[in-house]
Amino acid sequence: MSLMNWFEDKRRFGGLIGAFIEKATKGYIFSEREKDRYIKIDTTKGLWTRCDNCENMLYVRFLRQNKRICEECGYHLQMSSTERIELLIDRGTWYPMDEDMTARDVLKFSDEDSYKNRIAFYQKRTGLTDAIQTGIGQLNGIPIALGVMDFQFMGGSMGSVVGEKITRLIEYATRASMPLIIVCSSGGARMQEGTLSLMQMAKISSVLQIHQAQKRLLYIAILTYPTTGGVTASFGMLGDIIIAEPKAYIAFAGKRVIEQTLRQKIPDGFQVAESLFDHGLLDLIVPRNLLKGVLSEIFELYNAAPCKKFQNSFF
Repeated sequence: MSLMNWFEDKRRFGGLIGAFIEKATKGYIFSEREKDRYIKIDTTKGLWTRCDNCENMLYVRFLRQNKRICEECGYHLQMSSTERIELLIDRGTWYPMDEDMTARDVLKFSDEDSYKNRIAFYQKRTGLTDAIQTGIGQLNGIPIALGVMDFQFMGGSMGSVVGEKITRLIEYATRASMPLIIVCSSGGARMQEGTLSLMQMAKISSVLQIHQAQKRLLYIAILTYPTTGGVTASFGMLGDIIIAEPKAYIAFAGKRVIEQTLRQKIPDGFQVAESLFDHGLLDLIVPRNLLKGVLSEIFELYNAAPCKKFQNSFF
């Protein structure tokens, strides 16, 4: 095989990955035949992958060392929740919470496949029980409560388990007087759970109100590609400080839905992090390789704030 043919095969491989991510983003339903095809594709085990932005071939080993940032164009590729925990939490200080919590198919939802089978498929594929990992750890020696959503598990959709795990994490952080970070990466509420998934928005928002307003504790929301739907409409935009990664797609409804509803064209890049920052919806846009240091400085400023010494006098 010639070198040119070898690279062409790698490009085709990258195209399959791109098609898989596109289907997950758009909420496509996998048939059994498609599952057999895509379950064998794992970018973490291959040698090469392709940048979603500039389409350059990237050596996976170097990509991991570079925190999944393209060395050619600086584009931030998707990370798993485990990789994000390793990025933010000091080694040996991570203590997970509610790892055995799994979803139940209370609505007996079924389309081309049952919800129960779909959950089992993604649990096997990702090694997670649902679309978020929660726990406590230390960030540069500072104890924090951390929740990290994982887009690889059903598009990071927010079901009852995601909502309950986030709620318990916030309640624990409130009792322990710990700052809270939630890394958002989600397509929105999980359609297989119907109204039950939408109820999580109110439940999470209510415990956040206690954490922030009543106890005056810090909550930082980190928005990554993509953050959409019910996650954006609830805890994604409730942070005391809202941070986004460069070029992150952040929206409630998609561009096509907005254009069909308003019957007018919206500009390209309207829902990209830089555009939202220009319109005052975000506080910071922080590259991934600087994120831990920026968070550490924010916590140091928060701990040194004079108002914290007198917070009990407000009640």
